[in-house]
Amino acid sequence: MEIIGRTKHRPALHFTPEQHWLNDPNGLVYYEGEYHLFYQYHPHSSIWGPMHWGHAVSKDLINWEELDIALYPDDHGYAFSGSAVVDWNNTSGLFPEKPGIVAIYTSHQEPTESSPAVQRQSLAYSHDNGRTWIKYAGNPVLTHPSKADFRDPKVFWSEAHGKWMMVLATDQTITFYSSPNLREWSLESEFGEGAGSHDAVWECPDLFELPVEGTGDSKWVLLVSIGDNSGARFGSRTQYFVGGFDGSVFTPEHSDIRWLDYGKDNYAGVSFSDIPAADGRRIFIGWMSNWRYANQVPSQGWRGAMTIPRVLTLHDAADGRMLIRQQPVAELDPYFAAESAALPEMLLLPGERQDIKCKDSALELRLTLADNEAKEFGLIIHHTATEYTELIYSAAEDTLTLHRDQSGETGFSEIFPDLQSTGGIGSLKSLRILLDACSVEVFANDGLAAITSLVFPEGICSGLSFYAKGGSVRLQGGRLSFME
Repeated sequence: MEIIGRTKHRPALHFTPEQHWLNDPNGLVYYEGEYHLFYQYHPHSSIWGPMHWGHAVSKDLINWEELDIALYPDDHGYAFSGSAVVDWNNTSGLFPEKPGIVAIYTSHQEPTESSPAVQRQSLAYSHDNGRTWIKYAGNPVLTHPSKADFRDPKVFWSEAHGKWMMVLATDQTITFYSSPNLREWSLESEFGEGAGSHDAVWECPDLFELPVEGTGDSKWVLLVSIGDNSGARFGSRTQYFVGGFDGSVFTPEHSDIRWLDYGKDNYAGVSFSDIPAADGRRIFIGWMSNWRYANQVPSQGWRGAMTIPRVLTLHDAADGRMLIRQQPVAELDPYFAAESAALPEMLLLPGERQDIKCKDSALELRLTLADNEAKEFGLIIHHTATEYTELIYSAAEDTLTLHRDQSGETGFSEIFPDLQSTGGIGSLKSLRILLDACSVEVFANDGLAAITSLVFPEGICSGLSFYAKGGSVRLQGGRLSFME
């Protein structure tokens, strides 16, 4: 399994460009045996600039082959974020011979001294599995008379309603459009006023139906990413709404704010289109960074990585909330199969610490916590002799908190060392942790709470330490696996 060559901080299991700048995942689509990952890309610098669509493909969602740039800026502007779909029935009229891929993206014109920024929606299409692209001659296909922030179209085919749906970020609301052919769009409704967090501009929406675990029911989920705002210290992050969608109007079932990830570094994530029905998974990828410091992170020659692809489902919690559960895709497992061992059961007494030595490579740790009477349970990831990342579960506060202030390079951002804490998660029952060269991904209680966090240590891992305070805890069913 060949993985892209390593440089300092370059992950082994997360997609990164060979060089230069990457941000939002775009156009996630599956077609003819390949997963396509397009992404915001600046091919001339490792800081943000004129946006192109980079392109990579994979057979297994982990090992990616970077291809030529898919979309370039043109007279309509930069190629900002968007989505891609397979036009199976040639509704667009662009595929008379066989189905092909259509990309729907935002054309962004930068402001000038005499005019504001302009954002409009455009199409491009491919007859050769995404290797080459033709810009639609009728671009742009959708404009707004007044909004400057009008971007990031996510498009899907609604079989129940026989039309294409577009979910679009419009300032701090989401607008819904429909089309019979991907070329002509009609406004259906608008959502967002008075709902959720409005700390900053809304971006990169996604709308999809998710099954509710253990039932035959399903709900609609709307993802909305929130851009950076200097007044909101956390920076950029993603919220979600659970509710119903009738082909025109989205109606949420709750008024509280729900965060997809409690870490600082999972943003602009969207899900794949056209996953075969026989598979049926809703697979999500996010950009593993934060607009507050994305241009300053200390990687060398490249900037930007994607999260591990995750499967999303809905869990009906005991308190009545519908919560997203997210778990790494099963395709990750073979990468840890060659060097994997069960951990001995450990009883941590109050004030006691137990240590495990580690191989300095990407790793996965799985733990089950039983008989947890501790007021505090901690896990320390030792990157080097002096650098570490610490996870602390507080029973009194009902939170899991990640500390990265001693994790390596942190001085490039004032907020980078800040704590990252979950909301109330109930008793901590399990942990799954993925550690790579520049990231820690935490999935607590079988993925009902996630913390995705960048770290920039000198080494990946030299050891792990476990401790308990104010009571004992039993660690069982543990497994530690290293990338082969």
